[in-house]
Amino acid sequence: MRLLVTAGPTREPIDAVRFLSNPSTGRMGCAVVQAALDRGWSVTLVLGPVPIEPPAGADVIAVTTALQMFDAAQAVFAGCDAAVFTAAVCDHRPAQPAKGKLHKDAFPDALKLVANPDIAATLCRDKRDRIVVGFALESHDAEVSALRKLKDKHLDYIVVNSPSSFGAERARAWILGGPERIECDNMPKIDIARAIVTLIDRAAEPKP
Repeated sequence: MRLLVTAGPTREPIDAVRFLSNPSTGRMGCAVVQAALDRGWSVTLVLGPVPIEPPAGADVIAVTTALQMFDAAQAVFAGCDAAVFTAAVCDHRPAQPAKGKLHKDAFPDALKLVANPDIAATLCRDKRDRIVVGFALESHDAEVSALRKLKDKHLDYIVVNSPSSFGAERARAWILGGPERIECDNMPKIDIARAIVTLIDRAAEPKP
């Protein structure tokens, strides 16, 4: 199996030293990478700026912004059998980031933002027979929202978790898709990752 994984946050520059981002550490994505490597799969990891070392054995492409992550993921997606999009991609970026550092008295009262591409949704328009897993970070109406994303983005499975999972070693999550509804109650992220990889493996088996 050739697997693409995206992980970590993106950083969207406001000026030369400030940016929009989120607290993602990439732990979940790196756990998926490790679980896949343990099965002997070939893994490419498109990784945003994180404080942890990625698993040895993966082909790592380091990126910073959402557009960089999109370009890297798009290039790899064409040659992969499956993809797991765990990255916490910023939905928006400043429309016109300043080239230098903005002085305090020159900082704007408001930032004009433009939308970043939805990486999973865009790539899955030409999904074909690839198996794709997405993630949904939800604070309310989690399952309803996740099931809508599962359908709208043409995913095979979606993993639902909450903001409390940022940076944590363990997480509470649900894996949804088809007849599957797997509840992972305060489990180590590596165990959640193994469950995801097992589902991909089963889905990839030839149908009788």
